Amino acid sequence: MKGILFLASILMLSVTVFAQPEAGTFSIKPKVGLNIAYFGESQSLTYLSPVSTSPRLGLAAGLEFEYQVRERVGLSAGAIYSQQGEKSSGLIAKVDYVNFPILANMYLAKGFAVKVGVQPGINVKAGYSYGSSSYNSGNLSDFGINIKKFDLSIPIGLSYEYECFMIDARYMLGVMNIVDSSDKTWNRGVQITVGLKFNLE
Repeated sequence: MKGILFLASILMLSVTVFAQPEAGTFSIKPKVGLNIAYFGESQSLTYLSPVSTSPRLGLAAGLEFEYQVRERVGLSAGAIYSQQGEKSSGLIAKVDYVNFPILANMYLAKGFAVKVGVQPGINVKAGYSYGSSSYNSGNLSDFGINIKKFDLSIPIGLSYEYECFMIDARYMLGVMNIVDSSDKTWNRGVQITVGLKFNLE
């Protein structure tokens, strides 16, 4: 969080802020927020705790760049650290990624955009914890659950920008089986972030 705020402060020295950039301009967007993540069609984790599950709340933070192709159309790409997984009766599956969203942003009105694209992701953590004790934690591979290194999802979202401030909400629809087995488990989740948008001169 401190790193993102520091980066934003440095950028303010060399950029000009606009509510809606002109075609042909680049923007940079540091952002931070919340993931509400869960697994879809999860069969691999049911034997760990066969009762009902609930989403895992986690951090989402990173940076995106946008190129304004036309007045109402932009293309963006970035890198977002994303804490994902699921909770089940005290057990938390902690499956974290660095995601790389590539989006088409369609501005329907000044500052308001709908967006859709693809999002490759690289798994950087596949652990679990149970209760508050640090001893009740480890890797999901301890249970024979091996998380694949690569993931792919379809992000669909909305954003609103006012001057240099923005809020973004996305639904992430995983399209790849993330476990290395015959069982099927996909990532699902909602990501809500706030951030700053600076147009580069």
